[in-house]
Amino acid sequence: MNDLVLRAGVPDARAGGPVAEVTPERAGWGYSGLLVHEIAPGGRLDVELAADEAVVVPLRGSLRIDVTDPGGQRHDLRLAGRPGVFAGPADTAYLPVGSTVTLRPDGVDGADARVAVATARAGRVLPVQVLRARQVPVDLRGAGRASRQVHNYTIGSGVEVDRILVCEVLTPGGNWSSYPPHKHDAHSDTPGHEERELEEIYYFEVADGPAGPGLAYHRVYGTADRPIDVAAEVRTGDTVLVPHGYHGPSAAAPGYDLYYLNVMAGPADDGTWLSVDDPAHHWVRETWETEPVDPRLPLGPTTDLTEEST
Repeated sequence: MNDLVLRAGVPDARAGGPVAEVTPERAGWGYSGLLVHEIAPGGRLDVELAADEAVVVPLRGSLRIDVTDPGGQRHDLRLAGRPGVFAGPADTAYLPVGSTVTLRPDGVDGADARVAVATARAGRVLPVQVLRARQVPVDLRGAGRASRQVHNYTIGSGVEVDRILVCEVLTPGGNWSSYPPHKHDAHSDTPGHEERELEEIYYFEVADGPAGPGLAYHRVYGTADRPIDVAAEVRTGDTVLVPHGYHGPSAAAPGYDLYYLNVMAGPADDGTWLSVDDPAHHWVRETWETEPVDPRLPLGPTTDLTEEST
């Protein structure tokens, strides 16, 4: 299963270049994609959304985006970014299928940027939309050592999408995230067992420690009928593909906070994320009723904060 773990490209931030690049063709599936790219000072990144809708997420720095939508209308967008992924949510932009896009750093002279362009194969042409950082729904999920923070960019945020679902998760060092293990590889509307078929991409960044880069671990496993087996150490810039099966935990090593960006898409176009836990571990949720959320959360400034046990 080594083809499901994609190691980081290591471009010089001052020169630019791709950090991670996933297309449906590269992944061997039908919908989800992701490009993470360094844009050098004074540089640009051109993206042609011939078959995809996209969500642009600044990971470091601010962005100026020139968009020509499918109707020929031009949009000049500015996304206020952040110094890094642990500094709270960022402004994001939804761009429709058929758009032509140019991205540039929009900071002080000499600034560079790292940007994620999450994509999904799409059929409906929707409007260009901007979600400001202050509007991003922020959830504190789990409790105790399963506490984590979720920024919901297209899940319950009011952003209209065809298929793409995008969120990011911050996990304090020593905690487990994406836990209990869960899956979303079938379509079901059975009460209590609702599920959607969604391919998923995990893009990771890990906080540095005093002696250098940090590390984390990620797990994916399947069933007898659909086997899959991934147990990988991950570092900043690494990507894991989840075509099916249970995934979790994403384990943050003690001392190193963990970030990951999730990109999901599948055949359903109802914009819904529904998953089911591994029945062997679902009981863990009940223990959270008597545990507090990790007091280290939230990480970074937030405005729309809720606590959930999912």
